[in-house]
Amino acid sequence: MLVATFAAPAFATNCWILASGEGQECVIIDPGMPDVFAEVDDLVHHHNLKPVATIFTHGHLDHTFSIVPVCSGYQIPAYIHSEDRILLTHPEKALSPEFSAQLGGMHFAEPTDVRELKNNDEIEIVGLTFRAIHAPGHTRGSLIFSVSNEIIISGDVLFAGSIGRTDLPGGSAKDMENTLRKKILPLADELRVLPGHGPETTIGRERAYNPYLKNAMRG
Repeated sequence: MLVATFAAPAFATNCWILASGEGQECVIIDPGMPDVFAEVDDLVHHHNLKPVATIFTHGHLDHTFSIVPVCSGYQIPAYIHSEDRILLTHPEKALSPEFSAQLGGMHFAEPTDVRELKNNDEIEIVGLTFRAIHAPGHTRGSLIFSVSNEIIISGDVLFAGSIGRTDLPGGSAKDMENTLRKKILPLADELRVLPGHGPETTIGRERAYNPYLKNAMRG
């Protein structure tokens, strides 16, 4: 499996590009902000890939800002959980008042083709199987994705040594604790974790060292 990545300039959000190999079709995950189409396109051309879809782990603007330029640029669909779809056009609903004020009346729109996901939906694409796992806590519609039983795309649910914040509108510490206990802890130790921010890790490493997972185990 080919895994390519770069961190977007704003908030260092990881954009992941997955394919079965060089010269194949690919999926683009969480193209962030500001407009990162050029960075995505550089990686696509470097590996001779053909984008066929975008997938979003959740609706926060630092993960979705480039949804329209990327989807329209390649004429591809976007996948997002049904509960976070509203954030594509109204990102302020999940932002702090301070951040919302900085948007300065910007207009946000959906791409032409948006497809909603729910828990346990599977996308068979680019020779890989993406299984959506509803993992609320960071947002109501946060998803993690199991990719062909090899990789977990964890978005802002699980980081190396930490977890995503729960204090923004739509976040819930109770839901996050439930997600960690019921959705993350049962996962196999050997799974690679591709998070929304920070370095790659594994479930086993986080089970051993992540204080939030250790608390969830005790709880």
